[in-house]
Amino acid sequence: GSQIEEHHAGRRTSGVFDVSHMTIVDLAGEGSCAWLRTLLSCDVGKLADGEAAYGCLCNEAGGVLDDVIAYRRNARHWRLIVNAATRDKDLAWLESHRPAGVELTTPPSLALLAVQGPEAVAHAAAALAAIREGIPDIAALQRFAFAVVGGNEAAEGIADALFVARTGYTGEDGVEIALPADDAPALWAALLQAGVRPCGLGARDTLRLEAGMSLYGLDLDEAHSPVESGLGWTVDLGDPDRAFIGREPLAEQKANGGRSVRVGLVLEGRGVLRGGQVVQLAGRDVGTVTSGTFSPTRQQSIALARVETRFDGHCDVMVRDRPLSARIARVPFVRAGQPND
Repeated sequence: GSQIEEHHAGRRTSGVFDVSHMTIVDLAGEGSCAWLRTLLSCDVGKLADGEAAYGCLCNEAGGVLDDVIAYRRNARHWRLIVNAATRDKDLAWLESHRPAGVELTTPPSLALLAVQGPEAVAHAAAALAAIREGIPDIAALQRFAFAVVGGNEAAEGIADALFVARTGYTGEDGVEIALPADDAPALWAALLQAGVRPCGLGARDTLRLEAGMSLYGLDLDEAHSPVESGLGWTVDLGDPDRAFIGREPLAEQKANGGRSVRVGLVLEGRGVLRGGQVVQLAGRDVGTVTSGTFSPTRQQSIALARVETRFDGHCDVMVRDRPLSARIARVPFVRAGQPND
């Protein structure tokens, strides 16, 4: 169908995305929490059972290896959801740092469906109720909370359970559902019956960019830190004894700034902003667009850019060797379905 219509469904009602290509990693063992506290920029030690946190895996220089969501079922059992393109790199990194007593598994036959939009919770609840009994009260879940139904309860595992998390990647309310792949077609059909629109990854990209959410490989990479990429808020330095990988350079950058900053841009006229375009200020190159697209909600082109230093006002973006006027804009570009100006 129409990518624009799919985008509007995700912003105004609800849409479902098949994101089964994402990588799910389950952790088990007494040392799981302590280990994750050394790996992630966020402090997962602050999480209670059934809570999740967004953070970054960083290298020793503070560069971003990947952005992940960590879910705590209990002190011994955790789930990470990481990007598809970084699967092999992430698994190798985790395995190279894994302590004795912590087991890593990647469940081979899980589907992952993301239902997003203002009506996502109600529609997802109706669809789940149509295919099975004993589903969690999704509306009662707080943002970045989750529930697990079934699975190997004796071992407190979640690999074969119904996993329902109130998280997402569009800036709207949403539910991400992991379940055995054999059960996914019935859930997909029930979601459509409940009024959810199927959406593709093109709409997912325009929605996430309107929400100012970074995409690994474009807005995030190993050469730049979370602080330099608009994710300084994920770097938790509150516990001085938490020696996580990359802490020293990240602490320095949080105190004094990095080599670059992330800004939001809105094109003032016609044209489309795309990754790789040069940003100029007073005729001088000062940065590069990392992600750009046409915003269906704002009806204008928007972009995230990495520039030398933060500035306000206007600049130029080189589009097909022509300077087009743009201005610094608030990120997210869209909040609660409306332009964030």
